[in-house]
Amino acid sequence: MLAWTDPDLEPRDHEQIALQLTGHARAVAADVRRHAAALPRNDGRGSLAEVVLRGADGGLSTSLKRTARCAQNRARLVRALYTRLDRHAGLVPQAVTSP
Repeated sequence: MLAWTDPDLEPRDHEQIALQLTGHARAVAADVRRHAAALPRNDGRGSLAEVVLRGADGGLSTSLKRTARCAQNRARLVRALYTRLDRHAGLVPQAVTSP
């Protein structure tokens, strides 16, 4: 999707893709927030997560357009959120359960 130059899709298809990516971005942003909140206050990774989350909030607040560019912008947002989430993965201790 990010490599599209001129996809042969109807405007409603672009809109549906953007809507799905919006929902996905919101879910991933919630995970990033949860992981960032679990970090110590003086950990710089939390600050970086906040920068990414502010950008995500700004991007998600823009109205959807029925264009490939809009869908691509939502895909970029999801990619940025996953990049941040991947940097937190495994860094936050998980609950230990005994068998």
